[in-house]
Amino acid sequence: MQFPRGFRAAAMAAGIKPSGKTDLSCVVSDTDCAWAFAGTRSTTAAASVLRNRELAGAGGAVRALVVNAGVANAATGRKGAQDNAMMAEALASVLDVPEDAVLSASTGIIGHLLPMDKVLSGVEHLPTELGTAALPFATAIMTTDTRPKTAHATLGSGARIVGTAKGSGMIHPDMATMFAFAFTDAAVDQGALRAAFPAIIARTFNAVTVDGDTSTSDMAVVFANGQAGATDEAEFLAALEGVMRDLARQIAADGEGATKLLTVKVAGARTEAEALAAARTCCVSPLLKSAVHGSDPNWGRVIMAVGRSGAGVDIEKMTVAVQGTPVFAGKPLVYDAAAVSGSMKAEEVVFEVNLGVGDARGEAWGCDLSAAYVSINADYTT
Repeated sequence: MQFPRGFRAAAMAAGIKPSGKTDLSCVVSDTDCAWAFAGTRSTTAAASVLRNRELAGAGGAVRALVVNAGVANAATGRKGAQDNAMMAEALASVLDVPEDAVLSASTGIIGHLLPMDKVLSGVEHLPTELGTAALPFATAIMTTDTRPKTAHATLGSGARIVGTAKGSGMIHPDMATMFAFAFTDAAVDQGALRAAFPAIIARTFNAVTVDGDTSTSDMAVVFANGQAGATDEAEFLAALEGVMRDLARQIAADGEGATKLLTVKVAGARTEAEALAAARTCCVSPLLKSAVHGSDPNWGRVIMAVGRSGAGVDIEKMTVAVQGTPVFAGKPLVYDAAAVSGSMKAEEVVFEVNLGVGDARGEAWGCDLSAAYVSINADYTT
């Protein structure tokens, strides 16, 4: 997959990850970009999130993004903030663009300082390796991911959107997701983009959860350099949401230790917010996630999770279906438990819930909970 016109990227192994895999990357636009940003609302946000949020508030255009993987540069104090700024400033210097035209992102272990000698040496080298392929960048931003995540869309005008994301554990976003970056050559008004972005985030990355833990480094950014010219705004926003939705599902399916994608579709809610809350509460429930892993159609765990989500419910009108089989409709239904269990051995398990109190809908994605999740996180730093 190639980036849209006017975007180039580079990735390298700078020695930040002990594995020796690629861990430093950048994406550069030939021209200024309109952009929108969403960052974690965690009160222990990483230095990169805080700096990007400040730049977003200033409202200026951007030209580039630099990302390191292996070290989150969170809980690192004033030195961490200085190092983050230095990483962005180093790329700005090499590209000969303003310092505030370069965004930064860091992911990995919390509480470790960046190895700045390796970072700065790598940043100086990155622009000499710029190319149009998206996969090297998508690979370099990974941590515990088992595979790179990309998605794309082409508009009627010929403009393209290419999205990349990383995320596998510490996934319970409170704004966006671990990392999600979208690049487009469509000409988009920055004000319109920023106005629409929060709702897109709410329906995509804020609707995915793996383990209930929100990262210090979560962010989503969309860059639009306009090189393909004007396009229909409604078509563009719908396509952007489609790309983000695709990436969100890929993150859920690649949850640490996951063997199945968990999808919960909620209808009959009073508001979209309540529908999303009910769906996401189901997806984060350890009990329901464990049942999905064991192919156990224990629909009572759906009732439990919806009940604690805060969403309004009429239990006498409420319905639940597992893999298309109705199991509850105001009362328990007779169904073939063995057959439903067999259907739950699929790569995706879908629960459909109607709350019986309105017309609003929402959907969320998660994954099953396996012993491998514990193993991965028990040994993460040792």
